[in-house]
Amino acid sequence: MYINDTHILFYVIAIILGLIIGQFTDWVNQRLIEKRKIFSREIITRYKIDFRPNYILMTITSIIYCGLIYIFGMQDSFIENLNLIKYIILTPILLSIFVIDYKLRIIPDRLNLTIFETGAVIAFLYGMSNVAITIDMLFGMIAGAGVFLIITLIGSLIYGKQAMGFGDIKLMGALGLYFGFTNIMLISLMAFFIGAIFAIIFIIGRFKKVNEYIPFGPFIVIAAFISIFVPFELLVDVLRTIFTLGMYKK
Repeated sequence: MYINDTHILFYVIAIILGLIIGQFTDWVNQRLIEKRKIFSREIITRYKIDFRPNYILMTITSIIYCGLIYIFGMQDSFIENLNLIKYIILTPILLSIFVIDYKLRIIPDRLNLTIFETGAVIAFLYGMSNVAITIDMLFGMIAGAGVFLIITLIGSLIYGKQAMGFGDIKLMGALGLYFGFTNIMLISLMAFFIGAIFAIIFIIGRFKKVNEYIPFGPFIVIAAFISIFVPFELLVDVLRTIFTLGMYKK
């Protein structure tokens, strides 16, 4: 049996892998929050004793992995499967960033560095067959970090405090290397738009005060996942309609 030209066995594998990785992500989150080593003997001793299934992370990871299989399928060569591979690696890291930034309002450097390191390897592999893709990824890194750095500097000059945390800047730079120039600019716009919507909801609902800090990492994560699963042209059309108040017509 095939789903979107991909054998159903691959979806089963994606579900099982998602359950395992999702639970491991929960362990990673605990260790990073406690600022302790991820890989240690305690992964067998302590975690085995205190084991509690994190069904939310396990389910979300499995669903995302099935979605990746559905979109990218299984190709014949390693290079053709790079998009699938890099997003399988990226998914648990983004979920960790979402959880930790939401709880502690900080994005661990280890997570940003892992995205950057993986992106650098992917960029090198792409460069072996198409240098233009690698160049686009490098420009994406510069643009992603640059846009948020400029916003932070302007915020510091106007309000006397950082508009964005440096963790957000590092994250956007690392994701820029992952997604390339055009996509990271789109992710930036979506993140600000989603953030604005939630900020309004939080303030109106009195969940947050007007001057209270709202972590931006979760909005970047949501925008990144949207960029992965929604066609680029559709996202451009939607954002164009929103930011032009529907006045733009093809």
